[in-house]
Amino acid sequence: MAARASWKGHLKVGNLACAVGLYTAVSSSDRLSFNIINRRTRHRVERQFVDSETGKPVERDDQVKGYRMESGDYILIEGDEIAEIMPESDKVMDVKGFIPFDGIDKLYFDRPYYLAPVDEHDAEALALIARGMQDGKVAALAEAVLFRRNRTLLIRAHDNHIIATMLNFDYEVRSASSTFKDIPDIKFDKEMLELAGHIIGTKMGSFDPSGYHDRYEAALVELVKAKIEGRATPKRKPEPERKVVDLMEALRQSAKMGAKTGGKAPAKKPAARKTPDRTSRKAS
Repeated sequence: MAARASWKGHLKVGNLACAVGLYTAVSSSDRLSFNIINRRTRHRVERQFVDSETGKPVERDDQVKGYRMESGDYILIEGDEIAEIMPESDKVMDVKGFIPFDGIDKLYFDRPYYLAPVDEHDAEALALIARGMQDGKVAALAEAVLFRRNRTLLIRAHDNHIIATMLNFDYEVRSASSTFKDIPDIKFDKEMLELAGHIIGTKMGSFDPSGYHDRYEAALVELVKAKIEGRATPKRKPEPERKVVDLMEALRQSAKMGAKTGGKAPAKKPAARKTPDRTSRKAS
């Protein structure tokens, strides 16, 4: 099935514009999902909103958003009031400027999308913009109304693709100082630093996404398969008991393990995923 654009509009750089579509680059649709079932009847359970005080169901027409004040009272916000202040989309992704390729903290990265041309004519203009960014080693900052909100996006050329990453706003990114203390300035002796450097060196490599897998998802799939086939359900293996050792001893043991693997980190192989039949993907 051909990919479906999440948004279509025009990318605008000065007087240059081309029609583009946003396609989600990350999806959770292939994950195993479950429904909530009544254990006694095996019927699906439907979610229902009830009044927190009376316990009675609340009809959809009586459900309204509310902002809780310090007094405990609520200010009601009607749907049409929200609609009135919602930004109106002009279907334009307007490039406001360019920054160095690595000129933004990745903490601000939210969700990535592929940015693709609508037709061949637009492909030429988009390719020109991408080539210009590649040659200049820059990325573009753009604004657009997406999914009923104004958004900021970082647009960059990546291999033969163009990635538009939705960015978090400044107020959405928590300050690290409110969570972490500064790394203390501790003095380490030469042997500890050399051991730490050796351990890092033995595990140096490059990131290969196929070498990592979602062990929890794989375990869920195997659990569903076992129940479908009437087999005993798999159990988690107990974690080996870990002995408490001091920092220097831990470094020495890690260095020895690195030496046994020939100075290289052991390659990770992706686990073969045993997917249940399509009919059982949505457990009911």
